[in-house]
Amino acid sequence: MRRLREAQTMTSQVVENILQALVAGLLAGAIYGLMCVGLGLIFGIMRVINFAQGDFMMLGMYAAYYLFLSAGIQAGFGNVVGPYVAILLSGPLLFLFGYWLHKLLISRVTGPRTAQLEGEGHFAQLVLTLGVALVLQNGGLIVFGSVLASIRTPLSSSAWEIGPLWGDFVSIFVNKSRGIAALISVIAMASLAMLITRTRLGKALRASADNPVAATYMGIDIDRSHRIAFGLGAAVTAVAGGLLATNYPFHPYIGIDYVIVMYAGVVLGGMGSIIGAFWGGMTIGLVQQLSTLVLPTQLQNAAIFVVFLMIIFLRPQGFFGRMVERT
Repeated sequence: MRRLREAQTMTSQVVENILQALVAGLLAGAIYGLMCVGLGLIFGIMRVINFAQGDFMMLGMYAAYYLFLSAGIQAGFGNVVGPYVAILLSGPLLFLFGYWLHKLLISRVTGPRTAQLEGEGHFAQLVLTLGVALVLQNGGLIVFGSVLASIRTPLSSSAWEIGPLWGDFVSIFVNKSRGIAALISVIAMASLAMLITRTRLGKALRASADNPVAATYMGIDIDRSHRIAFGLGAAVTAVAGGLLATNYPFHPYIGIDYVIVMYAGVVLGGMGSIIGAFWGGMTIGLVQQLSTLVLPTQLQNAAIFVVFLMIIFLRPQGFFGRMVERT
């Protein structure tokens, strides 16, 4: 009887660990998915490999941080709602930043101007976006300093309990801050999908991505569409960064840690697919958390890229990508 009880306890513990890791993976994956959507939007419409995308996320974190502390949001909305108001307001700020960055710099190496550039401008795009990333990182270090910052809320240290399950032996705890961040991520993703698929602006963006020449003949301003797409990509990733900042501390170089995750998610989902980018990010979050059941925390990224290579080997076009037939 005693052995049976011990075996039941061990089984319940294993089940609880797996379910807890699964829930944590879904919550983290939703935020990763929103990050990847920002990059996927820029690549899908503009075909630009943007090395500065992680630093847009960093700017979104600091924008939300200072809006919360210095713009009266904390006093007006409190410590529970205030951080999320500041996070949502950081999106329009980074949209304007991305819009004008594209107009002043990125537009020089994208769109119709690339016809005269070697490699259709891709070499220039890589160098330019890498330069922007370095400027933002070092500028952030000068302006914000190297001390870790975070947007902590009372929700960060509390959780909802689901259960007991499995014969009253298993309970799952969902961190409230992460749960709300995941919910906001899903709502933001759905809103962006509606914008892209159901509005006149979204049709213009899709036309600019599918056939820029035909879109030009139809009266669509390709440069304006690209500026909006770049601004939207920066805004979406900034909001995702702000949501991440409610659970993790950050610094001016944090973008380096997550830009690889963004690219992996975009490739997993299928190049050019925004919904695919979201599911690619979800996959990364699940792999990251589930791998901790059998691997040390330091090997999380290794597990991510092992799974990444396996999926790409079996399905090179990604989850939602289309296989290109070569003739």
